[in-house]
Amino acid sequence: MNKILKVGFIQQQNSSSIEDNRNRLATKIAKLAKDGAQLIVNQELHDSLYFCQTESTDLCDLAVAIPSEATDFYAQIARENNVVIVTSLFERRAPGLYHNTAVVFEKDGTIAGKYRKMHIPDDPAYYEKFYFTPGDLGFEPINTSVGRLGVLVCWDQWYPEAARLMALRGAELLIYPTAIGTESTDTPDEQARQREAWITVQRGHAIANGLPVVSVNRVGLEPDPSGATNGITFWGSSFVAGPQGEFLYQAPTDSEVEAIVDIDMTRSEHVRRWWPFLRDRRIDAYDGITRRFLD
Repeated sequence: MNKILKVGFIQQQNSSSIEDNRNRLATKIAKLAKDGAQLIVNQELHDSLYFCQTESTDLCDLAVAIPSEATDFYAQIARENNVVIVTSLFERRAPGLYHNTAVVFEKDGTIAGKYRKMHIPDDPAYYEKFYFTPGDLGFEPINTSVGRLGVLVCWDQWYPEAARLMALRGAELLIYPTAIGTESTDTPDEQARQREAWITVQRGHAIANGLPVVSVNRVGLEPDPSGATNGITFWGSSFVAGPQGEFLYQAPTDSEVEAIVDIDMTRSEHVRRWWPFLRDRRIDAYDGITRRFLD
């Protein structure tokens, strides 16, 4: 018998107003829940503009404690709508110590668990190492009433090791809140290659681990406050893939969208029987994987 999980996601263009962004998310979450969504996934750092385009200590004021009024806000939404919610927050752990943290809320509003982003990029317009300390909670799935969620964040999505470790610890679903796009100096061909690579690597994680993948990205142009670049055009393209990498849904590149996708959670069992990658792993020969490079 099929076990269908109705997964909602929100691809949104953010404004500079945290209150506006949260209120729009609250409205969309309520609508998705009313339409039957059991799990709702949000994009990376959804409360604000993507502030990592510049390096400014003043922007650390955006960070919130866990728990705080921010978590109270999403806890209430989860409770009122009887839905599991995956959020993405700028966590203030201590003075001068911050994380990029996904917080998962259970249907009753309690915090089911959190994941601190492990891989932190440092590229032009993505100066995340300035703000975020690498995560220290490991690759541990979060138990919820809708399943065991392998929540990772953005840059983590390029690393097969992260997806595999979540799978080996029993994740039933891989989830990637994301903020990625293009800068205007890249040629159209290069922009297309980057977007396709982003999609392909995550579909590969679905295939290699026999698990569905939910990837939710921002959309729209966010200017660079410093003027050093022309800003980032987030390429949307949020998608849900099945355990063979098949597209179950793909959002547009240039507009907001909220949608519900049905995922057959029993399919992974069948796919792993047909393609028993976990069975055939040569765990006796992988020692080198924990080294930076094999000289």
